[in-house]
Amino acid sequence: MGLAKFVLETAAVADVELRKLARDPTELMTRAVQPLLWLTVFGQVMEKVRGIHSGPGSYLVFLTPGILAQSVLFSAIFYGIAVIWERDLGVVHKQLVSPAYRSALVLGKALSAGFRGLVQCGVIYGLAALMHLPLRYDTLAVVAVLGTVILGSALFSTFSLIVACIVKTRERFMGVGQVLTMPLFFASSAIYPLDLMPQWLRAVARFNPLTYLVDALRSLMIPGDVLTMHVASDVGVLILTTLLLMAIAVHLYPSLVR
Repeated sequence: MGLAKFVLETAAVADVELRKLARDPTELMTRAVQPLLWLTVFGQVMEKVRGIHSGPGSYLVFLTPGILAQSVLFSAIFYGIAVIWERDLGVVHKQLVSPAYRSALVLGKALSAGFRGLVQCGVIYGLAALMHLPLRYDTLAVVAVLGTVILGSALFSTFSLIVACIVKTRERFMGVGQVLTMPLFFASSAIYPLDLMPQWLRAVARFNPLTYLVDALRSLMIPGDVLTMHVASDVGVLILTTLLLMAIAVHLYPSLVR
């Protein structure tokens, strides 16, 4: 009974979030512009740079999973500002006095953020097909990519919720969000291999969850032999990090209304 209640509550929270997004899909459309610019402008230019050793394929193929991971990060990292807005409207107060599990409230919001990641995934696969990029389009690979994208979205949206619980105001959150986003992105392997980084930055990148998301997506999206254990270790790190962040978010969530 407890598990069924938890699942129903999680689904209810996710359904509410998706309904809000369906009423105003503007965010999804504007987010689609960013990967378009990265692949058609930045990628085309950087492909001419001889110093970037991106493996046997073209730089654009190397870049595409990184841009997908970046889109997941950027769409999820500002999720916390919506929670602060709900707090100001009194929605969070009502949720916290309800008999719902706090973990269901956090997980439901994380899963709804995964839908945004899936939309970005569809946009990038569509662009890749139009640009004739030789990615893996078989069903198993695409399904694995979709699952990894949902996991990455859940991770970064939960991290965003933690930041919202700490800063508590929209103005502070916007500032902190801007400060966190760029280091997470550039201190990862999204747009260049780890081998090109100085030693200290490479050490930082290994503690960056975005690096593991990018690495898993590259293994699944780029043709070639997929190192199953390698992908499993990346996904394992993402799952453990997400569970840790969710535990922290569940603990901090009530402090949002104090």
